Amino acid sequence: MANASTLGLILIVEDDDRLRSALLLALREEGFEVEGVADAKAGLDTLAAINPDLVLVDVMLPGTSGLDLCRAIRQSSNIPIIIVTARDDSHDVVAGLEAGADDYVTKPFVIKELAARIRALLRRTRGAIEITVAMRFRDLVISPEEGRVSIKGEEVSLTRTEFLLLCELADNPKRVLSRDVLLANVWGYDYFGDGRVVDAHVRRLRKKIELDPSEPKLVVTVRGLGYRFEPPNGRPSD
Repeated sequence: MANASTLGLILIVEDDDRLRSALLLALREEGFEVEGVADAKAGLDTLAAINPDLVLVDVMLPGTSGLDLCRAIRQSSNIPIIIVTARDDSHDVVAGLEAGADDYVTKPFVIKELAARIRALLRRTRGAIEITVAMRFRDLVISPEEGRVSIKGEEVSLTRTEFLLLCELADNPKRVLSRDVLLANVWGYDYFGDGRVVDAHVRRLRKKIELDPSEPKLVVTVRGLGYRFEPPNGRPSD
């Protein structure tokens, strides 16, 4: 973890030596403590050794890809992950988000925007969840204080971002929340962001809480507007 004098400890997994060196220098100037490695294996080893606050992963890594690295990290950690893609390709972006990343940036990127995205994601990750009362919707129970979700008494494993997204939706039952609102309230982005980030996380969330993700009943798409949470029994109860 970072020391008290820095904004956070960032692990960069990037095989391009020049870009990695430039990122190390630039993010240190932005106030972060930064470590950099060149491949997925070194990334996993360093992750275990230094326990960073966030990981920045290039999709195109030698050997084990950045996508596989994201999946490996998600098997044991909910640490925030930002993927870096070589182009604004929908397939690469969605694949990275489906692999467990919380957000993405594309090359070439502006370091100030990258730093702002990192700060926003860390702020939301560290911030307290305002909802404190457990919400119960028949078989679905959301316990914000404990960071737990269960269905029929069985705990559901969610990433922190998926959990925050579900809390935001469930705290506004039957209300349509736009992608921009969700980006602002869950990701902390009030002036930048991409709706695909929201869409990918909704898909992942549905796979974990819906009986049939292809026919969602809890998190419903409102075409052209956003998403709405439909509680099975109408309102949450204490």
